[in-house]
Amino acid sequence: MFKKVVIFVILIVVVFAPLTSAVEYKDEYTLSYNVGPNFPWGIGARYFSDLVRERTNERINIKAYGGSSLAAGQQTSVFMMVRNGSIDMALESTINWSPQIKELNLFTLPFFFNNYEEVDAVENGEAGQYMLDKIERFGIVPIGWGENGFRQITNNKRAIHSPEDLSDLKYRVVGSKIFIEIFQELGSNPLTMNWGEATTGFQQGTVDGQENPVNSVLIPLKISEFHEYMTVWDYVIDPLLIGINADVFNSWTEEDQEIVKTAAKEALTFEKMLVRYELDDGTAKEYIDEMITSGRDLGYAEDFLASWELEDGSNHPYKYLEEQGMKINILTAEEKAEFKAQTRGVYDKWKDIIGQNIVDKAESDIETAE
Repeated sequence: MFKKVVIFVILIVVVFAPLTSAVEYKDEYTLSYNVGPNFPWGIGARYFSDLVRERTNERINIKAYGGSSLAAGQQTSVFMMVRNGSIDMALESTINWSPQIKELNLFTLPFFFNNYEEVDAVENGEAGQYMLDKIERFGIVPIGWGENGFRQITNNKRAIHSPEDLSDLKYRVVGSKIFIEIFQELGSNPLTMNWGEATTGFQQGTVDGQENPVNSVLIPLKISEFHEYMTVWDYVIDPLLIGINADVFNSWTEEDQEIVKTAAKEALTFEKMLVRYELDDGTAKEYIDEMITSGRDLGYAEDFLASWELEDGSNHPYKYLEEQGMKINILTAEEKAEFKAQTRGVYDKWKDIIGQNIVDKAESDIETAE
């Protein structure tokens, strides 16, 4: 009888052990991002993949695909593709996920944020957590905030100091309703097109200007080859998010989940600091310089900065663009107030679409940054 009991127990262990100890991992996981590999956004995706691969001893191998190639270039399709599992994860702009998560339009309310400290306070506060929780209800696990930067405007006609200066200018803008409405309210003629079409338009004179962040887009895309004037107005911010298909995330052990989340936090902090380099209070430069000195940047930051180094060996985005022939004006507080006042109608309309509740949470978060 004793032998039968022992044999029975052994059989139970043998049969059920695989169910409790084995975890099915893919040979490779796909990560989508929107730009080229040498933009800060692309660098963040690659750095994240490197950290995860190393720290999981290659249990989780992530291959990053740029240019939204996994979605045939359709940036706004990526959210649903991660949700249904045809893409495992993505590092994406909140702009591209805002059609599904309306609260993400908070970041494109015109002139809502005054500085990086306010952005960080919202992302790390109640409003940010509310958005992350909303995304997770769609079957995507968001594990960190990155950044594309405050978006500025450039053109080949004139310096912009007032809304009147934008009248009759044709601006290439993001294909999102709120961007179109902002520029229409300012008297401009907004156009939506891909970047290739835009550059052709710049050369042919059918498109006068565009809007994008400085370090992460304008410098890598060599905007100085097309435009003479840049206006710094910080009218909207463009955060990024890493989101992972929930089934994929839950297929990993708790230990590996924590490794991935920690790697995301480190990679996106690194990416943010590249975007903010010499544009904040000096925090970004100090962080990146230390990463390069220690070698923890894996060569990414050093190579990125080398691509737009000044003659004296330093890196300052505005000085670099001026060295390339551009004229840069930074709006005064009074000038910015005029733009803010003229776009108030767009702000009020979209505040209702986004939801007063999330706007209130964000305003409370911002108060903690002051």
